Amino acid sequence: MVDVSSWHIYTGEPGARSDIGRLPDPPRWRTFTGGPALETPDVREPDSHQAASYIPDPEAVEQVNAALYLRRPLLVTGRPGTGKSSLAYAVARELGLGPVLYWPITSRVTLRDGLYSYDPLARLYRASQPDPGDGEDDIGRYIRLGPLGTALLPYNLPRVLLIDEIDKGDIDLPNDLLTVFEKGEYEISELSRSGIEHSTVTTADGTIKTVVTGGLVRCRAFPLVIMTSNGEREFPPAFLRRCVKLEIPEPDAETLEEIIRAHLAGLADESGDLIEYFLNRRSQGQLATDQLLHAVYLTHHAARDGAPDRMALAERIMPFLGTEMPDDEA
Repeated sequence: MVDVSSWHIYTGEPGARSDIGRLPDPPRWRTFTGGPALETPDVREPDSHQAASYIPDPEAVEQVNAALYLRRPLLVTGRPGTGKSSLAYAVARELGLGPVLYWPITSRVTLRDGLYSYDPLARLYRASQPDPGDGEDDIGRYIRLGPLGTALLPYNLPRVLLIDEIDKGDIDLPNDLLTVFEKGEYEISELSRSGIEHSTVTTADGTIKTVVTGGLVRCRAFPLVIMTSNGEREFPPAFLRRCVKLEIPEPDAETLEEIIRAHLAGLADESGDLIEYFLNRRSQGQLATDQLLHAVYLTHHAARDGAPDRMALAERIMPFLGTEMPDDEA
């Protein structure tokens, strides 16, 4: 029998360290030519509990690999607390793609916020000083790339970019992102107008600096872009057809036990009643998996110190997260 998982670059296996170098060249329509190539920073960053304890289901593994092969963004939809954001950290850890670039979305966020920011006041202040310093005033010193802008630098390996809760953004944001995703590049207009051919800017990583030529940033390895959504809005068809889509279901009893075992080693065997209680409450209103983890941890230690009512304590830290009411006629 053929091992259908043999094509997987990302396996989702606990503790796995997979080789992103096995990824074949992109299709011609998703080939990008940015350069010179940059080394991906901190290729094997220290493990984080969030990444190491994440347990993806088989469909998540399939769709992550589809996004990697096709060089397309991955749109991950699901209820709060189902592990949408943790997926990005788990992939970066297994494939050694460095720190995740994180871009949280709010109603006030624009595409420009994700690409770069420019501080004209700092430049004006420097120009007003009697001795402004060393040589030519490179406008790049007042520019800091955002998470998306950093992800699109010409790295030799793809960076992982987490765009969190994209459904909370402005209605035009998906279409604005689509243009950048298709081109794999963007312009820093302040640099283009400056007349300085090579400018050094700061990336979203903090102290790391890189040179931008002619004000244009073009990627080399298209980043693995993971966009999360709570399913609160519809996206334009043109945007959806250019994304790989993944719906993460709410975990069942068996998966919940695996999650507890991954996060709270040694407590899973005593959590059967809490899992059942959690599932019963979840059928009546919205809950998140981390609420169950909190209940397992707290009731274990409280019971050890003589707390009288384990379930009453669990209920108090499992409030419903929304106003959704159960359907009594279902």
